[in-house]
Amino acid sequence: MARVHTNLLLHGLRGQIGKTIVVKKYGKKTVVTKYPDMSKVKPSRLQKKLRNRFADAVAYAQSINNDPTKKAKYKKKARKGQSVYHYALKEFLKKK
Repeated sequence: MARVHTNLLLHGLRGQIGKTIVVKKYGKKTVVTKYPDMSKVKPSRLQKKLRNRFADAVAYAQSINNDPTKKAKYKKKARKGQSVYHYALKEFLKKK
């Protein structure tokens, strides 16, 4: 793992570069690490359940966002500055 204090090349850079390295920011420091190998990591039953629930919430929010009449209805409910998509996502996740 490499730590970089001041480097113009990596200034403001975050995320992955291909599937080789990952550039992270911790406070004012930039850290370069190798891309993680997640092939041997198996999600638990609970993780699978929650991922499926979130996928259902995304599908619900997309359906609301793609229907103009439902979108107008949800736009009235959403707070100022909150997107209809995120409001519908939040509403779905709170219900169950």
